[in-house]
Amino acid sequence: MTFQQQIKTRNLTPLINLAIITVLLFLYAPILLHWLDGWLHKNISTEHEYFSHGIIGLPFAGYLTWTNRKKWQRLANINHPLGIGLLVIGAIFYLSGVTEWVNLSLPTILAGICLWLKGIPGLKLNGFPLLLVFLATPTSVPYLIAPYTFPLQSFIAGTAGFILNQFGMGVVVDGINIYVKGRIVEVAPYCAGLKMLFTTIYVGLMLLYWTDSLSSRRITVSFLSIAVVISVTANIIRNTLLTFFHGTGQEAAFVWLHDSWGGDLYSAAMLFLLVPLLNWMNSYFATAPEPSLELSVDEQEQS
Repeated sequence: MTFQQQIKTRNLTPLINLAIITVLLFLYAPILLHWLDGWLHKNISTEHEYFSHGIIGLPFAGYLTWTNRKKWQRLANINHPLGIGLLVIGAIFYLSGVTEWVNLSLPTILAGICLWLKGIPGLKLNGFPLLLVFLATPTSVPYLIAPYTFPLQSFIAGTAGFILNQFGMGVVVDGINIYVKGRIVEVAPYCAGLKMLFTTIYVGLMLLYWTDSLSSRRITVSFLSIAVVISVTANIIRNTLLTFFHGTGQEAAFVWLHDSWGGDLYSAAMLFLLVPLLNWMNSYFATAPEPSLELSVDEQEQS
C-alpha cells in the first residue's frame, strides 16, 4: 500500500465508523427504547423483565467501547471471513420479524462488525462489552428454565414456612403452597428468584471487570459462588416477608414489595452488598500466598 493510499484509508475511516454508528442507531434505537420503556414501567412480558439489568449493563458496555476507541484505532484492519457470516446471519434475524431473532440480531451484528473490521483482535478487545450486550438481550431463556425450577420453589416455600413457624404463625407448607391464617401464598416459578439471580451474576461480572479481578480464577469463582448464595438467601427472606404480609392482611405492604418499587429497592440493597464483598476478597487474595506446585527443599530431601 502506497503512502497516498494509506492517507486515503485513514481519511475514510472516520466516515466509515460514522456510517456504521448511524445505521446501527437507525435500526436499533427503537428496539432499545422499547426495552428501556418495558424495563422501567414493567409493561413488557415477564420473561423480558428478567433482563432489566440491561438498564445499567448496556450503558456500561457503551462506555467500555468508547474508552477502548484508541486501542481499536491502533489495531490493524483485518477482515475475518466469519465477520461477514455473522453480519449475514444478523441481517436475516433482523428481517425475519420474529421478536427473539430480531433481539439476537443486535449482538450478532456487533460481533460481525468487530470481526469484519479488526478480525480476532477486535473481537477480543470488545469481548466483554459484547458479552454484556448478549446477556442483556431479551430471549425466551427464562421461559424455558421455568418448568425446571420446582425444586427451588419447594425449597423456598419450605424454608419460608419454617422461619414463620419459629414466630408461632402456624404455617402449613404443601409443595410450593404456603398456608397461613386461612390464606394461601404460592411460590410461583417467577418467584423462585431467577430474575434476582440473573441480575446478581450480571452485576457481579461488571464488578469483577471494573476491579480487574476477572483475570483471577480464584476471585472470580469464589465471588460469583458467594454472590449466588447471597441472592438465594435474599430471595428466601423476600418470600418470607411476602408470606407474612399476605397472611396478616397487610396487602399494601405485599403489593409494595411484590409489584411496586419496594422490590427494586430490596434488590438494589442486596446488590450493594456485593461491593464490600468483592473489596474484601480482593484484599484477602492479594495477601494470601499463591499455591506452589514445586516441592520445598525439605520435601525433596525426604523424597
